[in-house]
Amino acid sequence: MPQLRAVLTTLAMIAMGVTPAHADTVPSITVESGRTQPVFSYADAVREHVYVESSTDSDSDGKPDRVRVDIIRPKESGPALKVPVIIDESPYYDNAGRGNEAERKVYDSAGNAVKFPLFYDNYFVPRGYAVLNVDMNGTTKSDGCPDGGGRADVLGGKAVVDWLNGRATARRSDGTPVTADWTTGRTAMIGKSYDGTLANAVAATGVEGLETIVPISAISSWYKYQRSNGVIYNYDYMSWLTNFVDTDPDSKCAAVRAGMDAGDGDDTGDYNPFWAERDYADGPLTDVSNVHASVFAVHTVNDLNVKPDNFSKWWQALAKRGVPRKIWVGQYQHVDPFDFEGRRDLWVDTLHLWFDHWLLGVNNNVMRQPRADVQTSANRWITQRDWPSPLTLQVPLHPASDGSLGLTPAGRGQTAAFTDTRQSEEAMVADVGTADPARAAFTTGPLPLDLRLSGTPVVDLRLALDKPTSNLTALLVDFGEDTRIDWRRGQGITTTSEESCHGESTADDDACYRKVVTNVASRPLEIVARGWIDVQNRNSLSHPSPLPQGSYGRVRWETLPQDYIFKKGHRLSLVIAGTDSTYSGEAATGAHVTVDLARSSVLLPLVLTGINGADVPHDIARWQGPGQLVLPAPENVFF
Repeated sequence: MPQLRAVLTTLAMIAMGVTPAHADTVPSITVESGRTQPVFSYADAVREHVYVESSTDSDSDGKPDRVRVDIIRPKESGPALKVPVIIDESPYYDNAGRGNEAERKVYDSAGNAVKFPLFYDNYFVPRGYAVLNVDMNGTTKSDGCPDGGGRADVLGGKAVVDWLNGRATARRSDGTPVTADWTTGRTAMIGKSYDGTLANAVAATGVEGLETIVPISAISSWYKYQRSNGVIYNYDYMSWLTNFVDTDPDSKCAAVRAGMDAGDGDDTGDYNPFWAERDYADGPLTDVSNVHASVFAVHTVNDLNVKPDNFSKWWQALAKRGVPRKIWVGQYQHVDPFDFEGRRDLWVDTLHLWFDHWLLGVNNNVMRQPRADVQTSANRWITQRDWPSPLTLQVPLHPASDGSLGLTPAGRGQTAAFTDTRQSEEAMVADVGTADPARAAFTTGPLPLDLRLSGTPVVDLRLALDKPTSNLTALLVDFGEDTRIDWRRGQGITTTSEESCHGESTADDDACYRKVVTNVASRPLEIVARGWIDVQNRNSLSHPSPLPQGSYGRVRWETLPQDYIFKKGHRLSLVIAGTDSTYSGEAATGAHVTVDLARSSVLLPLVLTGINGADVPHDIARWQGPGQLVLPAPENVFF
């Protein structure tokens, strides 16, 4: 049987244009040790560009939008050697740039790109891939108007995949039709932030030929990007963003931006058709049930640009549908895994294995590796079979009127009260042992052991208001002096002068990039998890229902997900307050909030952690009684 499997694997590889290392066929993609080898010249690669016709006319000029595609591929590629494709579609190629060094495209006199941002082209073209840098609809050299993750953005990227598979039209600059006779049609999409968002979106159309995506710090729901349960982060942000990425004269797409401002529902914060169009998990154009591409997701739990609920909800939905998947979960801010300190070589190699497996059918070990890599501190990563940790216990903690937080519910009649005031997070967590009319704070005693939070906390309150609604903020705080990743400074990294190289270079396109180090800082506290809600959206994001004044009602919402270790001796705190000025542009309502503590709690997904950092299975530990944690004999588990 092993011999039969080897024969079948070899035949499958040859069918896709892959030649094992022992074969002599030329030209060929060569595989050794489960990885394609750099056998093609990067300097001699074909560099060309085409314009793919989209199915949209976003600028209403009476013509289909044309999506600019810059291509670099082995010179040997063609009808006799068809190669797979890696796409990075981006709106940033002529404005913000890509990567930590903000690289932009550079063109020669013929208009072809001679500098492709990032290392993908330098590394993968010599190994037998084509790399396509696609200008998102309405940006850089593409026609049309960007529409903030909406229909035109999505269908522009889909059209490129369709062209690669013979289902769409492309032309050269002179109007000559051109076919992609050099590709197998097997395509990957990769990118960070908006680029990764487009990968999610195109995958959610179900387009044939898109075999895998690698979304990094990517949006899956633009509502979640700009809203939390009815609370608005930024007003008129979507039109601002589309104007930023469009370097054409402002007048060209002014009507599109005006339509976005009219449709985004900033007057309510509710989920409406504007946001449904930009919901890739459950939208009219895009839906997670359409995804057949495998997914290698990367996100960081302290990313407060593309907040981590964008990956956690997407990840859960993919899991329910059995989509093949892998994930890296970091502790930085909005940072690419290429710039996770000490992980660059591993990232490049893992990505190499991933693309070889999904685009070329190489039988390597990438899908036999643990599914999740998780960062637990500045210099420590662990692997586990999924994320969140499969070993979590759902532990309810209860606030009490004396300011304590514990395992025992408060007695009947205990309440806490505060007024919805607009204030910063720093003000909310300051001097939590002191009464403050603008917040309610509850704190445990010193923790008897390390506890790892892995997943999404849930705040569950019974409360009454003296006005129809109020904004609420929930903060989960770790009190204890410690050295932690300083993700607020430089997003958690500092760029050094030392470089590392990944791939081949030319005079125009260098494969070398500056290394980074992780920023750390000693602080007395860390805000670990955050969550916001407009009380009138407690039952529905689309249909608000004010809470009858003076009547108690249940308000239950999730904070952003996290993966964090509360250390032994630290104290864990729950802070409930009103409008968060750090992350929301909204005004406070001034409502007086009364919380029924006897029927309120926060549910935490916790994992017991041993002194060696290993998670303790919940079949050998359980929570019991008022504040007690029952453990097995000390010879079995060490803390």
